[in-house]
Amino acid sequence: MKYLQTYKKLNLKEDEKEIFEYLIETLTDSIFTWDYFVAFEKVKKNIHLIEKELNLLNVLIGKENIEKEFIDLISEYPNVRKVLPILIAIRNNKLKDLKIIDDFEELKSEGKIDLFNPTKELTSELKEDLINFFKESGLKNIFQDKDVKSIVDYCFGVEVGMDTNARKNRTGQSMESIVEKIIQKFAEKNNLDYIPQATQKKIKEKWNFDIEIDKTNRIFDFAVFEKNKNKIFIIETNYYGGGGSKLKSTAGEYQYLSDFLKNQGIDLIWITDGLGWKTTKKSLFETFLHNDYLLNIELVKQGTLKDIIL
Repeated sequence: MKYLQTYKKLNLKEDEKEIFEYLIETLTDSIFTWDYFVAFEKVKKNIHLIEKELNLLNVLIGKENIEKEFIDLISEYPNVRKVLPILIAIRNNKLKDLKIIDDFEELKSEGKIDLFNPTKELTSELKEDLINFFKESGLKNIFQDKDVKSIVDYCFGVEVGMDTNARKNRTGQSMESIVEKIIQKFAEKNNLDYIPQATQKKIKEKWNFDIEIDKTNRIFDFAVFEKNKNKIFIIETNYYGGGGSKLKSTAGEYQYLSDFLKNQGIDLIWITDGLGWKTTKKSLFETFLHNDYLLNIELVKQGTLKDIIL
């Protein structure tokens, strides 16, 4: 870690251990805002794509001869079949390799993906399987007893619940959003260019700068270009609220990436945060000693980007 003016401002000695301890002590315990929990725009988009089929299913609510009505509806409107999995909170693609037991005596399991494929001929066997799905999943009772008033509204709730599985990805997005606000302000103040989600192609097109990449799908969180130095800085960000074995390998990966970029005259600024690092201090310290610039959000707020880039 190169000694920066920021550390002097913070009254830190030119001592790597002391600086690292400051970094650990100032790790933030949260980067979450209220929009982290549910991506409602994504939910609305998913529902919009199947809204017509869901509305057709509304006709089944409260019907007495519901099994016949169910098959009649599917026969007349085959596309309804493709939306049935969402009613039990599962995506069609997840059913591809999933086998279902419907023979309780012999416990035989079979793939059922064809049930929900509207292009597959609706044979008498498939009709029987669909009725079995409708009954055994519990949907028949839900429809018949009028436990739901609108299938569209019901599936909106299902989508909200399923969207919680994407929170892990949104952790990274939240970290990127926080850092980008700082970078944007810093770039505007100092007449710098930057690219979010920077690829080899974007960097070449914007700055006519050839950069080697180690992976064909490599996307950097940010690239910043300092015109006076004719120099590019790559910024990578992540956040780890909890510990785990992954953190040790992550620290090693950023040592490699730092070396890979440095050989091209490019500096890597790794901004990472989260209390998870307190469980893997040794690995992070090794990377701290190896990399020139390893920061957390607090150090970025204190002005380290100015020290490094300008």
